Amino acid sequence: MSGKNIPSVSVTYAGDGRSTQANELGMRPMQELAYQKRGEQYLLIKSPPASGKSRALMFIALDKLANQKLKQAIIVVPEKSIGSSFHSEPLTKFGFWADWNVEPRWNLCDAPGADGGKVDAVKKFLDGTDQVLVCTHATFRFAVERFGVEAFDDRLIAVDEFHHVSAHPDNRLGDHVRQFMARDKAHLVAMTGSYFRGDAAAVLHAEDEAKFETITYTYYQQLNGYRYLKQLDIGYFFYAGSYTEEILKVLDSNEKTIVHIPNVNSRESTKDKIREVEHIIEELGEWQGTDPKTGFQLVRTAEGRLLKIADLVDDEPDRRDLVSSALKDSSEKNNRDHVDIIIALGMAKEGFDWIWCEHALTVGYRSSLTEIVQIIGRATRDAPGKTRARFTNLISEPDATEQAVAEAVNDTLKAIAASLLMEQVLAPRFEFKPKRPENEASPGFDYGEGGYDAEKCNVGFNAETGRVQLEIKGLAEPKNDEAGRICREDLNELITAFVQEKSTLERGMFDQELVPEELTQVRMGKIVKEAYPHLGEEDQEAVRQHAIAALNIVQEAKKSLLNQEPDQSPNTALIEGVKRFALSVKELDIDLIDRINPFGEAYAILSKTMGEERLKQVAEVIAAKRVSLTIEEARELAKRAVRFKAEKGRLPSLTAMDPWEKRMAEGVAYLQRKAKEDRSE
Repeated sequence: MSGKNIPSVSVTYAGDGRSTQANELGMRPMQELAYQKRGEQYLLIKSPPASGKSRALMFIALDKLANQKLKQAIIVVPEKSIGSSFHSEPLTKFGFWADWNVEPRWNLCDAPGADGGKVDAVKKFLDGTDQVLVCTHATFRFAVERFGVEAFDDRLIAVDEFHHVSAHPDNRLGDHVRQFMARDKAHLVAMTGSYFRGDAAAVLHAEDEAKFETITYTYYQQLNGYRYLKQLDIGYFFYAGSYTEEILKVLDSNEKTIVHIPNVNSRESTKDKIREVEHIIEELGEWQGTDPKTGFQLVRTAEGRLLKIADLVDDEPDRRDLVSSALKDSSEKNNRDHVDIIIALGMAKEGFDWIWCEHALTVGYRSSLTEIVQIIGRATRDAPGKTRARFTNLISEPDATEQAVAEAVNDTLKAIAASLLMEQVLAPRFEFKPKRPENEASPGFDYGEGGYDAEKCNVGFNAETGRVQLEIKGLAEPKNDEAGRICREDLNELITAFVQEKSTLERGMFDQELVPEELTQVRMGKIVKEAYPHLGEEDQEAVRQHAIAALNIVQEAKKSLLNQEPDQSPNTALIEGVKRFALSVKELDIDLIDRINPFGEAYAILSKTMGEERLKQVAEVIAAKRVSLTIEEARELAKRAVRFKAEKGRLPSLTAMDPWEKRMAEGVAYLQRKAKEDRSE
């Protein structure tokens, strides 16, 4: 294995077994949380892969059918393979008061034929007395278009993998969800393993989402409560030339691995996917033939081990169906030795369940952050003997000889954005409090050696809830309930939008003259305003401060861990890094947090991962298109200048020593100059 692969984040977990333990009704903690809200008409469950969302839905649906006067439940999944998650389950065996029964003919995901051809079956179900139907998003869309939303009155509609819905007017499923909410006669349960809403468009408009009761169960709670898995690494690896020549630097044949090769239209693809698979197999060892029962490729490694490799890239239907069926064989689910490596292109992502997977290795950047989370979710299952899991993204280095150098730089930045976001998703949840003299220790929080200290900004950790409490001087508090909910539940959505804004990321990493407040205050302020226009200015500022604090504190925690002396024991728990950062500053205040460049640490890692010449080239490509101040940015700076004047009693000065004060003054001067030009025209 090469030492070049530097994980950008490595998180350790307690592994106390809590998230896999069931209560007397047979519910795991996330399911219990969701069941407590079963009376809500609109329910949104945000919970990681493998946390038990499908069973949580069964508990809720059974209650709605038995006790809430709903006629039927319709479960809607994005693809047929996920329909198997909703087959009949003997829930009474584990303590619940009813079993989950789905008549085989009403699980339309198991029925032959195209999605559009199953609409008549939906009508027969609606007209009948059976209670549960499972179908694909596509079948459901066709049915709503043909029969109208009123045909589904007094029924539960449960949408699995809800991130497929979008507020974009062209998204038909999203449009149907809005119609159901406008009619207000059906119940909706939305479930998603993604913490953020797609890539650019929101899943729901803010006013629609506000109607949902949200249950958020974090990655941290999930992984912290596993029995076996203790560590998760997220990293990216740059290579030159063809990925097939470099892949063994990161592909360890001793680890159970899913390899996702690049899309044939991507830069990383050689345009011959079959040959790529053959090359990977050749690199791993000597081919011994194909297992006639499973269709797996058999390969003997140099050390003499026999690898079983499942090839899901092969388009030949009979061969691929044989391999696919062997992977779904429920009798082999608990057999670690059933398969060693799975090679896929479009398959083995969302809803694919292989608990033994230790390494999700993805070649080429995936345009959707949601897709990356789904791929990582393949490796975050708990399994006996599996203590570590990792995700690695192989990305082609920008090459001066390529015409597509700008595209390569773009992919590099996207990979960094994905890594930054995953760091946020994997971290404990933050609870920020303004530092005040009257503050006291909160029950359930451990404040470290010496306990709570009224004289300083404290850091507390609640192991049961996975929350980190930080006191920050000067922090703005949300005034209304909605802003408070956003600060508790939705900071990752804002951080997603922030790290995905390419110009923000470019400036943060490569602009030597950057004043961090331009990003932390101006850019993040703009994102908050656009996401929550209905909030007042004070609440928008409170949300902005909470979001930037969450992002920057994780970055500073990571920095303190990466800067450990080599001979120190490698404690990679982010919580330790958070404590170390808080203790390293004289006073933790919001101004200090705003003065941190959120992308400084990402650049430090990039400079270790990518060659100096390539890095210089990336910087040059970005510098070549840098633009001066825009009118929008100037307006935002001017608003900050007004706030500065309210606090200091004077306007910012163009000759100030403080770079942020000077930048605000430049914004005011720019607007004055533009106004003068407009008057003289």
